Amino acid sequence: MKATMPLLLVTVFLNIAGFSLILPLLPFYAKAFDATPFAVACLFAAYSLGNVAGEIFWGRRSDAIGRRTVLIITTAGAALSYVAFAFAPGLAAALAIRVVSGFFSGTFGVVQGAIADITPPQERAKNMGYFGAAFNLGFATGPAIGGLLARPEQGLVGFHPPILAAAVLAAGASLWALVALKETRPPDAALRAAPSYGEALTFVKGHPVLLRLFLIAFCGVAAFGSMEAVFGLWTERNFGWSTHEVGLTFLAVGGAGLFVQALLIGPMVARWGEARIIVAGLGMLIVAIVLQPVLRLPAASVALMAALMVGHSLAFPNAGALVSRNTPPDRQGSVMGLNMASNALSRIVGPPLFGWVFSVSADLPYYVCALMIAAMLPVAWGVVRRTNP
Repeated sequence: MKATMPLLLVTVFLNIAGFSLILPLLPFYAKAFDATPFAVACLFAAYSLGNVAGEIFWGRRSDAIGRRTVLIITTAGAALSYVAFAFAPGLAAALAIRVVSGFFSGTFGVVQGAIADITPPQERAKNMGYFGAAFNLGFATGPAIGGLLARPEQGLVGFHPPILAAAVLAAGASLWALVALKETRPPDAALRAAPSYGEALTFVKGHPVLLRLFLIAFCGVAAFGSMEAVFGLWTERNFGWSTHEVGLTFLAVGGAGLFVQALLIGPMVARWGEARIIVAGLGMLIVAIVLQPVLRLPAASVALMAALMVGHSLAFPNAGALVSRNTPPDRQGSVMGLNMASNALSRIVGPPLFGWVFSVSADLPYYVCALMIAAMLPVAWGVVRRTNP
């Protein structure tokens, strides 16, 4: 099964590169439809709406029919949805297609379940870090490609090349899963009834560590997704940036996350434990968010977005590892899927809310996000007290 881990990471990379390729384009793509800042944020949230349903549905299905089968189906569906998105006739259709795309991309819980299948508990944080590294490598590569391929001055047609490139990457992930991946689900898992999400929710609510981890991830991912959503609008207003500059910034963002998760998480967890690293990551998020409107410099904006990803990369892979470690084997797919669905729900709530806040004051989303993360610090210390260092 050791050979399966690199194959899973390639699948993650291809899928995330396709998804993230579109991210820096969305504010400019939406403006081609004369969208308001709130509508721009809704394009981010629409994907996450589908993601909630996808994580819930595909996580449980992977417990029943296997991780490999689910990954083949979903990445192929995502490829088709990108093609449809490229030729959306209007904003309403684009929003609907983003929901479908999010549904087929709701497989992070499936991949984390597969990693848990093949990883002993003591190595789970390290391998979840590798998952995060593959995620961030895709996240670094995709936006750079998208920003360089887009030609917003050509209107909607100028967005066809990067969106179709996302479709090619997703199709490549599906083909890779079909040809290279082996099934990771335990052989007897199909004989057991897949736990319902009501049971998984009851299990999480009754578990003091899991409940805190879910709350931390919900607020943290909402903040991170909201910063992604408003960044293009904020830098356009303050610096006159276009897709090119935003795409290159996301390259630095993904590179910072890749460095942390590939090289730092393992040694840091071995020395201080997952829970303390979560606290450090939240602290980094607060600093990176609140300094953005305070410094208001182009170079500082790039550095602070990279620092934002560093904080995110420290906090949330370790939160996922602790969720997995506190979940029994027969509930991995459903609980991890529920965790990813909770994170996706936070991306539904966060970006539209902060898109509206942006319309009130362009700087206000940063201060509100920083306060929201600060409120999670005592919750994270509660996790420290309840887990072994």
